[in-house]
Amino acid sequence: MTTRPVVYVTRRIPETGLAPVREACQVRLWEEELPPPKSVLLQEVADCDGLLCLLTDPIDEEVMAAGTRLRVISQMAVGVDNIDLRAATARGIPVGHTPGVLTEATADFTFALLMAAARRIPEGVDYVRAGKWRTWEPMGLLGVDVWGATLGIVGLGRIGTAVARRARGFAMHILYYDPTRRPDLEAELGVEYAELDDLLARSDFVSLHCPLTPETHHLIGEAALRRMKPTAILINAARGPVVDPDALVRALSEGWIRAAALDVTEPEPIPPDHPLVSLPNCIVVPHIASATVSTRERMAAMAAENLLAGLRGERLPYCANPEVYARPL
Repeated sequence: MTTRPVVYVTRRIPETGLAPVREACQVRLWEEELPPPKSVLLQEVADCDGLLCLLTDPIDEEVMAAGTRLRVISQMAVGVDNIDLRAATARGIPVGHTPGVLTEATADFTFALLMAAARRIPEGVDYVRAGKWRTWEPMGLLGVDVWGATLGIVGLGRIGTAVARRARGFAMHILYYDPTRRPDLEAELGVEYAELDDLLARSDFVSLHCPLTPETHHLIGEAALRRMKPTAILINAARGPVVDPDALVRALSEGWIRAAALDVTEPEPIPPDHPLVSLPNCIVVPHIASATVSTRERMAAMAAENLLAGLRGERLPYCANPEVYARPL
């Protein structure tokens, strides 16, 4: 009888992912609400052939060294900034992720944040709940127009492009900044390339969709925020550390910009007593841009596909470090 591979899953995920993994593997599942502590992770990977993890798990050199049998790491997320890809590649471990599947859900949610901040929807809800709504007010809770405004998109990848498509429906003038210029999308969507400083200065809304890298860490800091219009609104549905939180607190408190809407934060989760949480011109939600039933189910299924392919010795269908396959045997 062939022994089934041992897999550690760091949190409960939809059955679309768990069921096929359980069928093919011996599964050990962390059942708690919060991520497993590093000490538990190190202990669990020691005899595992595969690891199915989330972006809340730090998968570094220490974890990989402990997992002497690890043949594949599969993450149920698009971003992999929590995984040391260089160390994984050096060890010959392919790393899977889930690109593409959450594009539309995240773009939808980005626009939801943009609209909520522009029209002050959370403030309106709080106003009613606090019993302050006594009459129609001609000057009450005035927001800003989205129709015809200028949107600056930082990072024109899949999600940034999907946001641009939605913005066209609002007749927005769309600027974009990306290290790779996209003449094809400029022609198709009518977007205009701009250097970052120019984009920040001209945009009514700035929406972040770049990956977290050493180059983008605190990309939006004091200097960037001071370049923005005092009427501008910042939206971050990328990664929290792309924005310097201390600089953002000052920008919102001192009127450098009008408002911000954040799906992601630094730190994450953000403490309830953090200044950003209590500022009336800042919307903070708990990293839920991809949180639809169908999206999360597909993400789980893709994570399972990657995991099982790696355990079979096959190329991962969605590999974050494809250079691993170029390593000499």
